[in-house]
Amino acid sequence: MIVNIIQIIISIILIAVILLQQRGTGLGAAFGGEGNIYRTKRGLEKSLHIVTIILVIIFLGTALFNVLY
Repeated sequence: MIVNIIQIIISIILIAVILLQQRGTGLGAAFGGEGNIYRTKRGLEKSLHIVTIILVIIFLGTALFNVLY
């Protein structure tokens, strides 16, 4: 029961963090714009990326725990 509540909370936070991230390519790249420029993540963008990875790992862990037990 508590695992379900934790999983719901993590999923809501994960959705919020994903929505806060900026998109790397927009519609301009799809229609021939400059979409092939590589840039590194810095500051808040890098932090959101790391938090997203951590939340996904926790979410998958709770999902596996929920299935196995």
